[in-house]
Amino acid sequence: MTATTPHSDVHAPPAPPVRAGAIVFVLAFAGITAALMQTLVVPLLLELPDLLDTTTSNAAWVVTVTLLTAGVATPVSGRLGDLYGKRRVMLVCASVLVVGSLICALSSTVVPMIVGRGLQGVGMGIVPLGISALKELLPPEKLGSSIALMSASMGVGGALGLPVAAAVAEHSDWHTLFWGATGLAVIVTVLIATLVPATPAQAKGKFDPIGAIGLGAGLVCLLLGVSKGADWGWSDPLTLACLIAAPILFVAWGFWELRVSDPLVDLRVTARPVVLLTNAAALVVGFAMYAQSLILPQLLQMPEETGYGLGQSMLAMGLWMLPGGFMMMLVSPLGAKLSAARNPKVTLTLGAAIVAVGYLMAAMLMGHTWGITLSVMVISSGIGFAYGAMPALIMGSVPMSEIGSANSFNTLMRSVGTSIAGAVVGVVLAQMTHDYGGYELTSETGFRTGLLIGAGVALVAALVAATIPTKAAIEAAEHIEHPA
Repeated sequence: MTATTPHSDVHAPPAPPVRAGAIVFVLAFAGITAALMQTLVVPLLLELPDLLDTTTSNAAWVVTVTLLTAGVATPVSGRLGDLYGKRRVMLVCASVLVVGSLICALSSTVVPMIVGRGLQGVGMGIVPLGISALKELLPPEKLGSSIALMSASMGVGGALGLPVAAAVAEHSDWHTLFWGATGLAVIVTVLIATLVPATPAQAKGKFDPIGAIGLGAGLVCLLLGVSKGADWGWSDPLTLACLIAAPILFVAWGFWELRVSDPLVDLRVTARPVVLLTNAAALVVGFAMYAQSLILPQLLQMPEETGYGLGQSMLAMGLWMLPGGFMMMLVSPLGAKLSAARNPKVTLTLGAAIVAVGYLMAAMLMGHTWGITLSVMVISSGIGFAYGAMPALIMGSVPMSEIGSANSFNTLMRSVGTSIAGAVVGVVLAQMTHDYGGYELTSETGFRTGLLIGAGVALVAALVAATIPTKAAIEAAEHIEHPA
């Protein structure tokens, strides 16, 4: 007979069951919403100077500021999630997204619009935090497919943004876009608060404000120099100052992070072969993912009279590109099964190779709208495989106290890759032109060159992924180095 004490929990109410499906739905929806903000203003780019009564260069900051704040906020939110709980920090990011969207909806001039768009960029921190939270909230058997689905949400959000924003811009007041964004952000906040369980703090210590400022300053210089170099001029003193200051700031930041007891990013963890090579692959995959979104929409909208343009409207272009986002979602479970059966490294390598095939298809079929759509579907399928594999590789190689920070840093590497893609592809498309009725338009050779660059970069990503060591290889190397 066993005795019971007054403090026995025999009659305590059982813990509520983990609603895995609801959690995955909410976090994937949050990822789609955050990613949608990135492409929300694309259909308005040419009209923004008139809409906001400003210059073209000032209006360009409506796009640039979102890139900058997302780059700075992502690693910061990851570390805060490790220290204070990922759900809590996701709620902060979602609330900031609400405020930013509301400011944009109420704006009619450029300054408040830039402020609002900057706050919207903070919302991108939800994506790596959500991926990291899945490991804490879901049973192991559901983790792989859920991570892949959450990762694919970024592609779906980006793909949905173009046709939705184009339709609203053509048939309604542009403020409607941001009122809709505000509503979505409110829904995301409520769903996270009500359906996602609290996540405990996994890391001890305190936040590293100097590390955050140092990394932020380096990122701002790098992203500004890369993204604005074509506008300012690559030999402009401001561009050169940014590109020279960035590596200096990163080196100084690295020295600080290696000496502080509670770093923003544990560089010793990121130097592990699996993490280091996965982050390198993330940078190159980010380039390959973004290049097609710069090239193919322009090709679809180029006048048919050029002989190679497809003459589509903004809305039609978005609809032709839309299947790519859904392909990312559809292939994500297949990628998760492949990772479980073989290794996430295999999935990442295969995904990058598929992206290269898609680019080569686009180069061969660029004279047909159906050919562009088919190519986008292939490229997006490869991206779906790759994006789902990278968090699995990262989380399998870092301690629980670091998964938020490590996933956020991996997401940051993708963002840096997209910025570099914007600069490189922008230069190619701007330089390889021909005169068309008094206008300088990108030539057929320019588009084809951009697509071949995308294929080459994707192959580099596949080669980098192929060099990621497996757990067995690491253990064998450690055994040789430290025999029993």
